[in-house]
This record gives sequence, C-alpha cells and structure tokens, in this order.
Amino acid sequence: MNISNSRRIVIKIGSALIAPDQDGCRARYLLTIAQFIVRCRSMGKEVVLVSSGSVAAGSHLFPQGAKNSSVVLKKAMAAAGQTEMMATWDRFFDFPSAQILLTHGDLRDLERYNSIRETIFALLDHGILPIINENDAVTTDDLKVGDNDNLSAMVAAAADADVLLMCSDVDGLYDKNPNLHEDAKLIQQVPEISEDIYAMAGCATSQVGTGGMKTKIEAAEKATSHGISTYIVNGFKDLTFERLLRGENPGTVFLPYDEPMHAQQHWMTHTASEQGEIVVEHDYAEELKDHAEPLAASNISQINGEFSVGDTVLVRTEKGERLAKATTNYSSCLLNFLAEQEQTSDNGQLQQNIGPVVSEQDIAILEKS
Repeated sequence: MNISNSRRIVIKIGSALIAPDQDGCRARYLLTIAQFIVRCRSMGKEVVLVSSGSVAAGSHLFPQGAKNSSVVLKKAMAAAGQTEMMATWDRFFDFPSAQILLTHGDLRDLERYNSIRETIFALLDHGILPIINENDAVTTDDLKVGDNDNLSAMVAAAADADVLLMCSDVDGLYDKNPNLHEDAKLIQQVPEISEDIYAMAGCATSQVGTGGMKTKIEAAEKATSHGISTYIVNGFKDLTFERLLRGENPGTVFLPYDEPMHAQQHWMTHTASEQGEIVVEHDYAEELKDHAEPLAASNISQINGEFSVGDTVLVRTEKGERLAKATTNYSSCLLNFLAEQEQTSDNGQLQQNIGPVVSEQDIAILEKS
C-alpha cells in the first residue's frame, strides 16, 4: 500500500519540524507538509494529523526554556504552545480542523478508546481534519504514552488507517548510524520486524523531540500488525512529499501483516497496558501456547498487583515467560480471596460458581520475540 492508492492516512509530525529553533512554531518545514495534506485531500484521501511540538512551541514564552525546566514548567509550556501550534496549522488550511488531546489513560480504557474512534470517524465524515497530540499539560507518568511515534501508531489503529507516515529528520532506517558511518545503507523495505531490525536503531538525532529510531520501529510494529503500511521518511525534504504523491517510496516502508490482528486483540496487545499479572500453572501455559483457552481459577498459581473487573492483565508462567494479555472477568481482590480459601472444603465449589477468570475471546496471545 502506498500513498497514491491509500484511503486513509495518518501523518506524524515531530517537534523538530514544528519548532526547529525552539522559539515558537515556524512555517519553514510545515508549509510543504500542509501542501501535501491539501493535495492528499484533493485526491479523495482522508488525513489524520498527529502533531508533536506543544512544549517546543511554548518554551520561548518561559525564560529558562525547556531543556532545564521542571516537569511543572514543561506542562505549562505545553499548555501555552498547544494553542500556538493549532493556530499555525489553521493558517495553512482553508478547511476546518479539530483538536483532540489524548493520554494513554484514554487509549487503554476500551470505552474511551471506542469513543475516540467514533469522534475521529465523525470528523472525517464531515471533512474536518483531526489534529491529535498527547495532552502533555495534564498527563502523568503512569498515564502518558511518552512519544508521539507510538501514539501515532495507536491513533492509526483506532482510525482504521491503511498508511502511517512518520516524518523524521533522517531518510529512513539505515543498517547502521549514518551520522557515524559513511557506508551506512538505507533499508527501503522491511518485510518483518525482528530483533535484527531493532538492533539497527540508534538514539534520537533531534535535540527537540522525545522519540528516536527505536520508538519509530516500535510504532511500525504496532501499525503493521493492524494491517497498516508504515513509512519512515525525511520530513525536512520537499522531494519526500513529491515522491510520496507519485506513489514512490522515499524512505523505509514496513510491510503490513498478511493476516492482521483482530481489532480487540490488537488493542489489548499494543494499546492497553496491564494493570496486574496472573501467573498460571504449567499445564494451562502449555495449552495457551497453541491457542486461546478460557482461564479457570483452578489454573492460577499467583496473583500480582491490584486490578478490577474489565482491566487488562498479563498472563505469564511461573518462570516469568509472557504468554498473553487478557481482559479479566474478576478483580484481584476476589481472586486473592479464592487463593486464601484454597484449603477449605468450599473452595472447589466457589471456583466452579464464578466461571472463567478470562474468557477465550478476551485473550490476546503474545508473539515470541
């Protein structure tokens, strides 16, 4: 899948493109990207924009700047910079746009996740450009995605996009760091993401953003497993967007899975974060390696952490092997109570009465790395 025959595109723009000098938003690189968005829409394609840069855009309003500022001040910079960033994008377009600010807490809650999907679809149906960013002004460590590469992949999955375009400050993925090795070669196509691909990722080259090549590969893994063709391209070059519109690959493309994950399984695997752990006995672990099986209370050997009904939990072996992520039908409180009653005569009857702790359709078996 390339841009020319795509239906819905998610474009991720980094902070270095928004505010290259960290002194507010600049049109230096954004104008070309905005023109690309306009041309995509004129070709009948739907576009969702994931735009970083609120902290970088607002840092010039604070004397100390972003580099040595406290978390609280960075949140204030994000609040101030977000309005400037939205105003900058609006100046480029003669069609309406809409702001959506998210945290990982929004995405990992299935009800809110579906609400986000519905909002994006409604905006696209009415010709409005969704502009999405992490809500840096309010998010906390346990609620943040942390980088907009992974956020863009989660958004692409939620939006049912067929292409994810991540604009970087390099031409794509190289077999070694091109800043250190003159003989580094650009990898134009990645059929499958393996540990060797991750090993090629270096550190972030931008002094403005929070992501690097590793986070882009993580994002590509999330997106391709949903059937989304994923590109890493150089957003600083005008030629990049001309080539994309011609159906060419100016960077690195990660090919989508031949058989994408079911939407619910993808959300559990790549978006929902586990709130606790269920350690299972050996026999159940062996069965789960082949196919999803309902998890009975009698198959559980240990409960770790605190979780509620409907939370996502990690299912693992006693040796620590990660088997699956699942939505639990019961709280850790109840499951711990059953464990404490293990020696009583009523325990077996209690376990039968509560039914499966995890239902078969609520299990996403994790791939082996």
